[in-house]
Amino acid sequence: MKTHFSLSDFDFTLPEELIAQHPAAERSASRLLDGREPALVDRRFTDLPGLLMPGDLLVFNDTRVVKARLFGQKSSGGRLELLIERVLSHHADAGHEVAAHMKVSKKPLPGAVMQMDGGFTATLLGRWPNADGPLYRFRMSSDPYALMAQHGHVPLPPYITHTDSADDEQRYQTVFARAPGAVAAPTAALHFDEAVLAQLEARGIQRANVTLHVGAGTFQPVKAENIADHVMHFERFEVPSATLQAIADCKAGGGRVVAVGTTTVRALESNAKFGPDCNDTNIFITPGFEFAVVDLLLTNFHLPKSTLMMLVSAFSGYEHIMALYRHAIAQRYRFFSYGDSMLLARKPAA
Repeated sequence: MKTHFSLSDFDFTLPEELIAQHPAAERSASRLLDGREPALVDRRFTDLPGLLMPGDLLVFNDTRVVKARLFGQKSSGGRLELLIERVLSHHADAGHEVAAHMKVSKKPLPGAVMQMDGGFTATLLGRWPNADGPLYRFRMSSDPYALMAQHGHVPLPPYITHTDSADDEQRYQTVFARAPGAVAAPTAALHFDEAVLAQLEARGIQRANVTLHVGAGTFQPVKAENIADHVMHFERFEVPSATLQAIADCKAGGGRVVAVGTTTVRALESNAKFGPDCNDTNIFITPGFEFAVVDLLLTNFHLPKSTLMMLVSAFSGYEHIMALYRHAIAQRYRFFSYGDSMLLARKPAA
């Protein structure tokens, strides 16, 4: 059994046509690969309620994707694109400040005022979170949330090649999205519709929520062959006390905690590892990690050599995950954000 891992261990060849460019016609019409050992079973997502037991607890990430992609131009006329990663303040007396990624041919200097499409301005203040930080701090001319809602574009992942549409505005969002702040959807939860949620409730399966605002760093490529050298991005999260109580009740009753998506795993395991005062996490889950909370994981299929491939390998075992992916490719499953899903069980501790 493999114990030391390099970046290349998490690589695989994916036919481009398996990258889903659009969601299934109906949310719950996607496929579900039942990857709980020992056998792999090809199912439909609508089979999920029958795979869980009364007393199990589904934990969802209730973050809401904001239309964080904004376009504009420098005073020189050069075009630029901002992807707002985090709203730092959205009250007038605090300055309407944001931290954003900036895509532009030549970086402007602090103090430069950008004329944004829609008739508002963004003034560059400097780098964030410090002088060498990877993001840029801007002062917006009014409430950033209102500006994004009115003028922004859905921040579709880089592997989705079409421009955002009204369909994306609806479908790149969960049916229970609540707290605005994510620039990427918690995609495992996109498969749930009201009918599936009602079936789960009727079966006696409990529900709870965490909030983790998914950042653009979730798509950041790992460049270090020694994965221990990779520095994870930070994401804001909250695990409510009601959710902690629901987990305790579930465990006490012999139920299983089912995390819907890797973002939910990151929130729950960060809370368990770092305590209730932690609300900003850069937890890096790789093989050898000891899980404290999650028993089952519902997740989509992830990019080669990504931190999420490392997370699911830590959860279910490297060899098992790679076998799952070979099966999924052979059976023509749809990959990534708008793709199909799989159900995984936590590998027993060695």
